[in-house]
Amino acid sequence: MTIGKVVGTIVASQKDDKLTGTKLLIVKQVELDGSETGAFVVAIDAVGAGEGEIVLYASGSSARQTSLTKDRPADAVIMAIVDSIEVGGKLLYDK
Repeated sequence: MTIGKVVGTIVASQKDDKLTGTKLLIVKQVELDGSETGAFVVAIDAVGAGEGEIVLYASGSSARQTSLTKDRPADAVIMAIVDSIEVGGKLLYDK
């Protein structure tokens, strides 16, 4: 799993039938403190995330393990919306 921030959406009216009904979001990878790293990924949203939210996403074959992405041509999936991040007793992020 990787921590990311939703920074945008993708709309594709022409796509593989297996992607019909999915919401595609642009996610920018972030560090534990929320600072951006610069790497982007397009992910299927399995949890109803919105722009600006910090999320957990999986990529590669793990992206096809959710009920929404099973047997779909997905390389990344958002599977959690982060409420808080705490490391060593220090709160690094709080929604």
